[in-house]
Amino acid sequence: MPHHDRREFLKLAGLAGVTFTAGLFPAARAGAQGMGDFHFVQISDIHWGFKGPPNPEADQMLEKAIVTVNGLSQKPDFIVFTGDLTHTTEDGKVRRERMKRVKEIASTLNVKDLRFLPGEHDASLDKGAAFQEFFGATHWTFDHKGVHFIALDNVSDPGAKLGDEQLAWLAADLKQRKPDDKIVVFTHRPLFDLMPNWDWTTADGAKAIDLLMPYKNVVVFYGHIHQNHDHMTGHIAHHAAKSLIFPQAAPGGTAPRRPPPPPFDASLKPLGTREVAMTGSKIDITELPVTKA
Repeated sequence: MPHHDRREFLKLAGLAGVTFTAGLFPAARAGAQGMGDFHFVQISDIHWGFKGPPNPEADQMLEKAIVTVNGLSQKPDFIVFTGDLTHTTEDGKVRRERMKRVKEIASTLNVKDLRFLPGEHDASLDKGAAFQEFFGATHWTFDHKGVHFIALDNVSDPGAKLGDEQLAWLAADLKQRKPDDKIVVFTHRPLFDLMPNWDWTTADGAKAIDLLMPYKNVVVFYGHIHQNHDHMTGHIAHHAAKSLIFPQAAPGGTAPRRPPPPPFDASLKPLGTREVAMTGSKIDITELPVTKA
């Protein structure tokens, strides 16, 4: 779907958020061999099990997002959940109950290719054990229409690290890629030092960025910070996604980050999901606020 047609459809459907187009693969030729047009949806930071005044509708947000995504005129090729599927709990039984419920609700999406990453709320207390029981590996790769996708786990280690073993795994995977291959990376935390004092960083993320830097066409999608944010490390673009639970403060300063005070209207723009369309060498990101009940 052309950029302007996609935007007009979303406006008519009452789903339109902020839409922008940017270079995804700056060194790639539009229409390069093996590169097909496709789109996917990113859903992040559901925090299933959260209860509190920042969002009195917390237990409804995932279903609302699913209504929004299922209402798209073109079915996404796949949907990726970039972490914090559940809200943290020290009770392992409750943690598993929450993950089971998220999986059950996600199954109502009309797209069956669903891919999941853990967030620190899901995995840092048990090193990802419960997450793996319900959703499988915490880091993985796949290829789709000429793009190589890599999911990195920077949350299962309570030190907010990828760790030497995963970095070696990443290096081995990248050795199979050519310098001009198109690569998309999914993580939960930012790989770069956005706000280390707010826990918005990956302790050894710079090592992953160094491994990715020789590749000309790389983009990173992440969650964790509960808001849109765009950043460049060299030629690598990093795009943060909104949350489904509550927004966080904008990065900057030294004050502690806090959710907005009550009352909070969960239908407002700070919450939502995003649709990512890839056409040739371009990326078209459309923010999708949740559908109001």
